[in-house]
Amino acid sequence: MSCQTTLTVQSLIIILHIGSINNLCVYNKLLEVGIITDMHKINAKLTEWNLKDLLESDDDPRVSQIQDLLAKTNDEFVKKWENRDDYLKDPKVLKQALDEYDGLDTNFGDTGAVFYYYWLRSHQDQENTEIKAKYNKAEELSIKLANDIQFFTYRIAKIPESEQAVFLEAPELADYRHFLELEFRSAKYLLSEPEEKILNLTSTFAHSNWVKMVSDFVSREEKDVVDEEGNVKKLNFTEILKQMKSQNKPARDAAAVAFNEILAKHSDVAEAELNSILGHKKVNDDLRGLKRPDEGRHLSEDIETEVVDALIEAVSGRYDIPARYYELKARLLGQNKLAYHERNVEYGNIKKNYSYEESVDLVGEVFQKLDTEFYVIFKKLVEDGRVDVFPKKGKANGAFCVHILKSQPTFVLLNHTNKLDDVTTLAHEMGHAINNELMKKTQNSLNFDTFLSTAEVASTFMEDFALEKIVEEADDELKLAINVMRMDDAISSISRQIACYKFEQDLHTAF
Repeated sequence: MSCQTTLTVQSLIIILHIGSINNLCVYNKLLEVGIITDMHKINAKLTEWNLKDLLESDDDPRVSQIQDLLAKTNDEFVKKWENRDDYLKDPKVLKQALDEYDGLDTNFGDTGAVFYYYWLRSHQDQENTEIKAKYNKAEELSIKLANDIQFFTYRIAKIPESEQAVFLEAPELADYRHFLELEFRSAKYLLSEPEEKILNLTSTFAHSNWVKMVSDFVSREEKDVVDEEGNVKKLNFTEILKQMKSQNKPARDAAAVAFNEILAKHSDVAEAELNSILGHKKVNDDLRGLKRPDEGRHLSEDIETEVVDALIEAVSGRYDIPARYYELKARLLGQNKLAYHERNVEYGNIKKNYSYEESVDLVGEVFQKLDTEFYVIFKKLVEDGRVDVFPKKGKANGAFCVHILKSQPTFVLLNHTNKLDDVTTLAHEMGHAINNELMKKTQNSLNFDTFLSTAEVASTFMEDFALEKIVEEADDELKLAINVMRMDDAISSISRQIACYKFEQDLHTAF
C-alpha cells in the first residue's frame, strides 16, 4: 500500500499521545521516524459493544425516523425498476440498475441500523423481552422490504439461459460477473414470485423462532456446580461448558452432569423444534425440486456437491486417526478411556492465565509482526468497542464475528474466561474481522461476503500464528500441551464436523 503524509513530528507525537493511530499511513510514519519501535499499547478497557454508530440506546427516539428512511429508499428503487424490463435485455441498463442496487445494499439493504442493533443486543441479553419485541418488529420490516425488492434479483436469475452469456461477457458488468453467475445458477430452483414471498413470510415462524426459543431457554440456565477448588459455585451455561475442559476430573465431571441436566430439561421442546425445522426444510426442498437435503446449502455457499462429497469420503475414511488420538490422550491423562465430555480436556501444566488485556497484547504483537495493517485494524476494533468480552447469564454462548452491510461496523462476541484457548479464540475471531474490513476496501456490496466454504481460512491462519507466538517461550511440557490442544481443535473442526454433517444427512433422510 502506498501513501503520503506531510505530518510533522510534533503532530505525530500528539496523535500518539491521544492514542488514535487508526490510519495505516500515520502508523507507518510513526515507525519510520522512530517515535514507536515496538507495539503501541492497545487500550482494552472497553469490554462491551459500543453500538452508538447504530443507535444511541435501546430506546433511541430516532428508530421510527431511521426505519422510515430505510423503507422510503427501498420503495424508491422498487418504483423505478419494478415495471421495467429493459435491464433484463441490455447490459448497459443492467449496469445502471446494479449500481443503484449495490448502493442501496451498501447503505441500507433490507435490514438497516435498527435491525443490526437489536440483533446484537438480543445476543448480549437473550432474556430481555423488550429487546426481543423490538428485534421482532425490525425483523418483520426487514422481511417485508426483502419481499418488496426480491423481484429484481428474481427476474435477473430468470434471464433465459441462451441470453446469459451476453451479460456475463459484457465488460461493463465485469464487477458483477460472479454475482450474476450465482443468480443464474439458482434459477431452476426458484418458485413463482408470489410463492417465494409466502416462503419468506413463513420462515420466521417455521424455523427461526424455534431456534431462538431453545437457544434462549438454554442461555438462561444456571447450576450450582463444584468448581476446581472444591467449592460449590453458581455457573451459567457458558461457564459450565468451559469447566468441562478442566484438568480437575471431579470439576469437569460435575460440569458434565450439570450440562446434561440442562439439555435433558429442554429435550421435549428441542424435539418439537427439530421436527418442525426438518418438516419445514422438507417442504421447501420438495417444492424447489432439490434432490438432496444439502443441495441448496451447497448452492448458497458457492461450492460443488462433488467437492463436498469428496471431502466427506476422505475424512470419514480415516476415522482411525481420531480414534488413535483419543486413545493416546486417555493414556496421557492416566485414564483407560475418555468419557464423551472429556474429549477436549486440557492436557499439561498450563498454569498461566491470560487476562483479556494480556490476550490483546499478545495477539496484537502477533498481528503487528505479520502485517502492520492487520495490527491497525485489530487495534481499532478493540479500542472502538467492537468486542463484547466476558460471559454473563443470558448472553449467547461461544464466540462469533458478525457483519451485515458494507457500511456498518464489524462486531466480535467472546466469552473470555482467561484460559489459553481464549487467546486463540480472540485471534480466530479477529481473523474473520480483519478479513471483513479488508473486503470493504475491494469488494462491491453485492460481492461483500465470505462463503462458509472459505470463511475459516483467515481465522485459522491468525489462530496458528498466535499459537506459534506462545510456543516460542514454552518448555517441552508446554509445547506438548499446546500440540494436544491443536490436535483437539483439528479433530473437532475436521473429523467431528464431518461426523456431524453425516449425522445431519442421515437425520434428513430418515425424516
